[in-house]
Amino acid sequence: MINPRKLLAFATVLTVHLAFGSATSMAQDRFIIVQSTTSTENSGLLDTILPAFTDKSGIEVRVVAVGTGQAIKNAENGDGDVLLVHAKLAEEEFVADGWGVKRFDVMYNDFVVVGPEDDPAGIAGSRDAVAALRKIAESEAPFASRGDDSGTNKAELGLWKEAGIDVRSASGGWYRETGSGMGATLNTGTGMGAYVLTDRATWISFGNKENHRVLVEGDPKLFNQYGVILVNPDKHSNVKAEEGQAFIDWLTGSEGQAAIADFTIDGKQLFFPNAQ
Repeated sequence: MINPRKLLAFATVLTVHLAFGSATSMAQDRFIIVQSTTSTENSGLLDTILPAFTDKSGIEVRVVAVGTGQAIKNAENGDGDVLLVHAKLAEEEFVADGWGVKRFDVMYNDFVVVGPEDDPAGIAGSRDAVAALRKIAESEAPFASRGDDSGTNKAELGLWKEAGIDVRSASGGWYRETGSGMGATLNTGTGMGAYVLTDRATWISFGNKENHRVLVEGDPKLFNQYGVILVNPDKHSNVKAEEGQAFIDWLTGSEGQAAIADFTIDGKQLFFPNAQ
């Protein structure tokens, strides 16, 4: 015959265990997925600032770092709660089409053109990015492009278009498309002595510079703005709107903006907060 006291004790232990398991499960559910770019990861920015948000909110941030074009596609498919990228026109279209709730400016830096010290196209010191790319094309000096529909790739193609250069017809010749992220493209570029358009943050944090250096900078057309958007929960019911908005509020608020400003490598600030 079962002892009633033992049965009660077992039931109590089981109840506590189930309650603990439920609480643990709920804690594990306190996370969001942020679709972002390789530059925010390669630079080390997100690894540095996200722990402060998690400590304050209890919400873990899981980052998927891909090119901006792919990040937007992933968000449209509902594979994320927040979009953090750098292609403003594409971001505004994402919101206008109903995939995102609202876009907020977060931070900016700039693009630069890096290349070998011997500079076969003669572009060193130029502050005119379009003219510099035109010289690269005219000299048929090697140029390594991401070719991945990222924010950087979109900016680069816009500059080529303005320069009147059809790079697609040069693909496989002096114009090489890596189809990969910024770090991998820089590795390819330095390995083959090619020019590369890169965001400055990734360049500063990049370790394999070889004999490459910044040759073109300071053109207003090289301005690089980042934005953050909550994926629309009306489109995808799995979106964690409350947690995602909490992250956006933190990132664009005083604490997140200060964390971005404080992030440096070798004393150099990589991103400049400008949330309104």
